[in-house]
Amino acid sequence: MLLHGLGSRREIWAPVIPALAERFEVVAPDLPGFGAAPMPPAGTPPGAASLAALVSEFCAGLGPAFARPHVAGNSLGGLIALELARGGRAVSATAISPAGFSSPAETVVARGSLWLAVRTARRLAPWADQVTASAAGRWFALGGFMSHPDRVPPAEAAADFRAFGAAPWFDATMPTVGSMAFSGGREVHVDVPVTVGWGDKDRLLWPRQARRAARALPRARVLMMPGCGHTPTYDDPGQVVRVIVDGTGIDAPTRTASAAGA
Repeated sequence: MLLHGLGSRREIWAPVIPALAERFEVVAPDLPGFGAAPMPPAGTPPGAASLAALVSEFCAGLGPAFARPHVAGNSLGGLIALELARGGRAVSATAISPAGFSSPAETVVARGSLWLAVRTARRLAPWADQVTASAAGRWFALGGFMSHPDRVPPAEAAADFRAFGAAPWFDATMPTVGSMAFSGGREVHVDVPVTVGWGDKDRLLWPRQARRAARALPRARVLMMPGCGHTPTYDDPGQVVRVIVDGTGIDAPTRTASAAGA
């Protein structure tokens, strides 16, 4: 189960799904209120805990094989993966540059960056194709999240840019991801392997936050991902695949891949 970040969409995992599908059955959903997925039921409070519950319900609906999946997530998706592991709802969890480990000052900076980025995306959405047609334009649109946004195909970059600005649950969800939002690391069962990978070029959630993740998750494997930004699937797909596969702790048989909206 692959979980995207705040304002992102399931297609961000496209560079890594083929390699993962050689070993696992892969599902990459749009989180409720993001991408092509509808908003959650009325009255659902925003935040990682609610999204973890919704993802768990979605997994249960996929059948017994996904009742407790291996979960990998990026950013907000990484925090959700850790929440699923804490609640015993995942067999393993891999969190790539997860939210939940910033200091108060870092949280203010990250929220400011996201506020500016989402309003820029909303303002320029009608011209997304023109903005992302050049490598320089893709750096402008996605450079805050990736180390090599020029590697994203222009059409995909434009779609990512539009989806970021259009996500209906963005504004309500962003304030819930506060400083040190994850504090349940010692509640994760010893039999649930946890991996935290952090891009050493992350300009949104700074790499030093990995040290806090290591303290909060004393049994976790914590590692740096050289050359990777905050969302590294296009920066270095091979490295992302290795981190996720190693994080499962198994050598799985060949299965098939799929994508679906939660």
